[in-house]
Amino acid sequence: MKKLVLFVFAVTLLFSVDAQIETPQPSPFTKIEQKVGLTDVTLEYSRPSMKGRKIFGDLVPYGKMWRTGANKNTMVTFSDDVVVDGTTLKAGSYAIFVTPGESSWDVIFYSDIENWGTPREWDDSKVAAKTTVNTYEMPMAVETWTISIDDLKSNSAQIGFIWENTYVGVKVKVPTDAKVSASIEKTMAGPGAGDYYSAAVYNLTEGKDLDKAQIWMDKAMSMIENPGFWQLRQQSLLYAKLGDKKKAIETAKKSLAGAEAAGNADYVKMNKESLKEWGAL
Repeated sequence: MKKLVLFVFAVTLLFSVDAQIETPQPSPFTKIEQKVGLTDVTLEYSRPSMKGRKIFGDLVPYGKMWRTGANKNTMVTFSDDVVVDGTTLKAGSYAIFVTPGESSWDVIFYSDIENWGTPREWDDSKVAAKTTVNTYEMPMAVETWTISIDDLKSNSAQIGFIWENTYVGVKVKVPTDAKVSASIEKTMAGPGAGDYYSAAVYNLTEGKDLDKAQIWMDKAMSMIENPGFWQLRQQSLLYAKLGDKKKAIETAKKSLAGAEAAGNADYVKMNKESLKEWGAL
């Protein structure tokens, strides 16, 4: 009986050590992913609630920097370069800090994202962009700290900060027009050298329409000022497949010379083997 009691106690102790009680977080983490034009914008932050407290000017003092949330500092990530108040933010991730005031806030995008709250040692060189924006009074109280991406347009959006009776918005401009214009110009100009080369190599590798592959390869080579030895290698193989041994040998020798100059032993070996096979060595 005593052994049974000890066994039950041991099992109970084991499960009590492993068991964990999961409870709601007081400031839940949230992640927002939004496409603005052609740019991906991601917000990651934790959301405290009012819980009967006065927020701005009290829990979040005026004139003192705040981390715009709870727990780890709030972070925003842009997939492209964007512009905030005339300053370009390079594609990447930034911490967002604010200094609230009664009528306006200073909003800072900080390049060091590895902080739990505000940085212990502030570094002005890490301020990627800073802007001052007006506050607006909300007609109703918002219980939980909210950061939104709204007022979506093709070339811009507002990052909105909302809590208690206050709203603040920062306009972010995205490079949609530049990206679309570049895409249009590239498409209208027709395929590039890389497109022609890739299509030719695909047909060569798959044994499809070699005559068309030669047209594409010739077009690619005419657009490349100094073809690489790896490109010349594929061109020589295509000539060989088409039965033009003379051009295959001539091109393989160029590829061999380029591979030797680059110190690429693999291509040196492959070219020598092909030249031997074609009777040139």
